[in-house]
Amino acid sequence: METSSAVDGSVLEAQPPAEVGALLKPVTAAERIDSLDVLRGVALLGILLMNILTFGLHFGAYFNPNVDGGATGLNLAAFLVQYIFWDGKMRALFSLCFGAGIILLTTRGEKRGAGIAVADIYYRRMLWLLLFGLAHAYLIWYGDILYPYALCGLVLFPFRKLSPKALLIIAGVMCILLTGASIGQGFMLRETKAKAAEAETARKAGKKLTAEQEKAEKDWKDTLKYMNPPPEEVKKEYDAYRGTYASAFKQRAEITTRWHSKPFYTPGLWDMFAMMFIGMAFMKLDLLSASKSTAFYAKMAAIGLAVGLPINSFAAWQSVQVNFEPLSIPFVFSTYQIGRVSVSLAYLAIIMLVCKAGLLRFLTARLASVGQAAFSNYISHSVICSLIFYGYGFGLIGKLERHQLYFIVPAIWLFNLIATPIWLRHYRFGPIEWCWRSLTYWQRQPMRILKETSIENQQPEITPQPT
Repeated sequence: METSSAVDGSVLEAQPPAEVGALLKPVTAAERIDSLDVLRGVALLGILLMNILTFGLHFGAYFNPNVDGGATGLNLAAFLVQYIFWDGKMRALFSLCFGAGIILLTTRGEKRGAGIAVADIYYRRMLWLLLFGLAHAYLIWYGDILYPYALCGLVLFPFRKLSPKALLIIAGVMCILLTGASIGQGFMLRETKAKAAEAETARKAGKKLTAEQEKAEKDWKDTLKYMNPPPEEVKKEYDAYRGTYASAFKQRAEITTRWHSKPFYTPGLWDMFAMMFIGMAFMKLDLLSASKSTAFYAKMAAIGLAVGLPINSFAAWQSVQVNFEPLSIPFVFSTYQIGRVSVSLAYLAIIMLVCKAGLLRFLTARLASVGQAAFSNYISHSVICSLIFYGYGFGLIGKLERHQLYFIVPAIWLFNLIATPIWLRHYRFGPIEWCWRSLTYWQRQPMRILKETSIENQQPEITPQPT
């Protein structure tokens, strides 16, 4: 009889297909890690603090308040708080949770003796996620994160057996490369602008431009269009989104197609890869179950904040000093990785401390629900925001100042925190989680919680962890 190796190295008999199907099934309520769900819930809600900007304003305004939304007073303060405390940090935690989920999924199946069937489930899961991401990006919102996550997931499976040390080294190298890429981009932009200026001089002198000069001109115009778009370009985008669903779809499709056409090895994906590797390592080190000592998490939080907040504050101040000038921003933001990773890990440690001590149980239980149904809540953010800002809804894109956008965020948070626990009292999964799992396991999953099993599947309470 054929055998397969378990994750612990022991030899297990290969399972017949029917038995493999029983071994590979969605995680039950009892198997969930409450603190990880809380972390995912915090990250999911926190991401809206950034995403609301690209729903309500032109994308260029995300990093450059001069584009739209206001760059003085409360609006400038909103940018500074965003950059110092939230920007990239919530996405980092969300990516970290995704990496942790990879270890959870594969290890659970391998320990049960499912063998190679784990890979089948894993890749089916990622391919369906990829399709969900494409639908989300084209039909609802171009800022989708599901498609790039799925691309990363397709690569990460072979890394699941690496030691935590190796995974953290890979993540560290990626962060260093990302920092170098930001600096390199700054020098490339300077060179592009210089060549574009030479082309402009040649054009005024009546000389025929070389192919290199024409390319430099185009590249510089594209850079300005992206980082510092003129008012007419901003208006053009707003008009498209304030129009019909068809005009919004066309505008969204142009952006999505351009982003999806970038090479797989673009630095934008390294950003996600790095945090996913950290998540995989932390899952192996059991850092995400709030089981480490209070002193450990306290030290982790203190170091992360002590390193990250001053760095982020300096970068934010510098960006204001140079007035968000495109040639300077890549150099200013070269500190982005060390700042965001440090603060992200501090936030992680603080969340683990709260879960460990059993504090704020009313809130953490609701956050765990949001994290358990993160997929459905993520899509709900896009649906709600598209109805608020696009023409087939209230058409508010470009009509609110930067700081005013943040009045909308708590209302959406409140909806998630109230509606999700109610839903999960009656159903095992969020609606999109149910669909994703049914497609992944190629079997319709039970959805409604029966009365006799409701106690087992009820909303978990976050209990204190031993020190």
